[in-house]
Amino acid sequence: MKKILHLISSPRGESSYSVQLAKAIIEQIQSTDQNSTIKEINLATSHFPHLEESHLTSFFTPPENRTSANLSAIRHSDVAVAEIMEADEIVIGAPMYNFGIPSALKAWIDHICRSGLTFTYGENGPKGLIKNKKVYVAMSSGGIYSDGPAKAMDFVTPYLTAVFGFLGITDVRILRVEGTSIPGIKDQAMAKAIAGIDVN
Repeated sequence: MKKILHLISSPRGESSYSVQLAKAIIEQIQSTDQNSTIKEINLATSHFPHLEESHLTSFFTPPENRTSANLSAIRHSDVAVAEIMEADEIVIGAPMYNFGIPSALKAWIDHICRSGLTFTYGENGPKGLIKNKKVYVAMSSGGIYSDGPAKAMDFVTPYLTAVFGFLGITDVRILRVEGTSIPGIKDQAMAKAIAGIDVN
């Protein structure tokens, strides 16, 4: 039985292209395992906190020395780390905002990158501690960034691939619905994206 963690970062609800594509990805995963379960986290509405001094202090305080204030500050991070560790497959809706990811998604990533917990440093450099997971990124964009002159402006794909690779997840699959603002392309963009889904 697969455990699927679904992360939403668009505030546009069901009208969001990234949400629609992510749900189509989940449907295909479920078609291969009808006993799979889904845990949905809406980062756009849950107001995941951006890192402040209190969070960083708590991260680097040994567990046995944490105060009640430390435990309160670290709560979001601990829950997020537990959720990703428990999941078998992670589906992330990632609309492109100004060539990068939404700040809500970046805040979540900042909370799961925990030295000694999700990665560590050794004599040979960093080592990711999150293993045996798949990440599907449902990326949406108004323009075309998979190829052509704007490809170099896509900072979503390299960033998410790099950060999850750093944490030990090397199977990161980017699925795109793109051209959603371009006449002559936008009307077929979602159908094309769904047709290109492969979860095998």
